[in-house]
Amino acid sequence: MPRSLDGLVAAPVADQAPGQVGTSTRFAYHERDGRIWAEYEGGDVAQGFLVGTREGDRIDFRYVQLKIDGTTSSGHCVSSVVELADGRIRLDETWEWESQEGHGTSVVEEVAPLT
Repeated sequence: MPRSLDGLVAAPVADQAPGQVGTSTRFAYHERDGRIWAEYEGGDVAQGFLVGTREGDRIDFRYVQLKIDGTTSSGHCVSSVVELADGRIRLDETWEWESQEGHGTSVVEEVAPLT
């Protein structure tokens, strides 16, 4: 199993549609006993949270976010955890909104922690 996500800081490698996460969004992950959670913000997202479970290299979570325009949205995501050749972690994600129309895929990769 790839290493723990506890303490991982990650960012999307590409921007999504307006009002969604993008390259300036930062995710701060936590992991304990098969549970995964994270806080995220940046770009069009004022504040977001995700919570779910991890089994091996598979993460299944729900997310909810407050956008800078004051609207909220929520959805579901399944991610594969991949350890890159340079030791960083990548999450290959398949997501769908539950509060609105839309679905897609994205890639989130480990970045240097913010100080």
